[in-house]
Amino acid sequence: MNAATPKNDGYFDCRDSFAATIEALAEADPRIVTVVSDSVGSSKLGGFRSKFPDRMINVGIAEQTLVTVGAGLANGGKVPFVSAASCFITGRALEQVKADIAYSNVNVKLIGQSSGVAYGELGPTHHSIEDLAWLRLFNNLKVIVPADPWQTAEAIKAAAAYDGPVFVRVSRMAVPALERPKGATFEMGRAETLVDGADATIIANGTMVHRAVAAARSLTDEGIAARVVNMATVNPPDEAAIASATDTGAIVTVEEHSVRGGLGGAIAEVVATTNPVPMRILGFPALCQRVRPNGCLTTMTSTPPALPTLCARLSRARHDGRADPCH
Repeated sequence: MNAATPKNDGYFDCRDSFAATIEALAEADPRIVTVVSDSVGSSKLGGFRSKFPDRMINVGIAEQTLVTVGAGLANGGKVPFVSAASCFITGRALEQVKADIAYSNVNVKLIGQSSGVAYGELGPTHHSIEDLAWLRLFNNLKVIVPADPWQTAEAIKAAAAYDGPVFVRVSRMAVPALERPKGATFEMGRAETLVDGADATIIANGTMVHRAVAAARSLTDEGIAARVVNMATVNPPDEAAIASATDTGAIVTVEEHSVRGGLGGAIAEVVATTNPVPMRILGFPALCQRVRPNGCLTTMTSTPPALPTLCARLSRARHDGRADPCH
């Protein structure tokens, strides 16, 4: 299965991987259906509609209806993949996600497309930098933020195989395919270490993972070996990987999300109650105005006092025995 086609620069749109994977799964499982809200094109589900015209329901621009229809289909024995812009499937339909999906514990797969600040200059009405914070409140809802096309495909397969509610956050911003050992596997709730190191740990997910890898490589020039952990599953996070990260003595999280309640919050909750170590959370401190998405994400990870700088400060402070490393 050709999950995604690279652009000229070797980067991939993970929506292509989602679309190819859901088509392949639907070939093998007649229970799989899709539900959209005039979001066929933005979800890249045109191919699915052509192959399975009777297995797609388009409710129009009505996200509350979208989620509730998905719940009804699940109650009828289908496996619905409910796909729409993440800002609307979570913000506009949060009550339905809470009552019809999480509280009812139905077998619905929510696909939050074009997440984070991918809509750029459309501004904060179309950004979804709060979605993870909202959804983490529902303890039985698995929340996954894939980092590249391979992990997107594996997350969709895992969601289809899991009997229960799942949210998968899919970006429209192109990312490179990450380097992994041969035979790598994906498992919900299990993080992966992409770069090993013992001086500090960078924990990232989604579009920020390849940037975290680049930041760790830049730190080697300063003699700092930073570990990079891809924490794709935000709910529940991999507590064993977090415990291992605390052994490096310093943690920096980075995400395409608010600094409140997302990946950083999930990690901090574990760190603060098990083995407190110096930690910093990188993300958006407030609502973003009209932005150029890739530019602002690159700035977050490469411009002081951003990712490499924070890691260096935390690591050096740890070795120097200073208590307040960033002041």
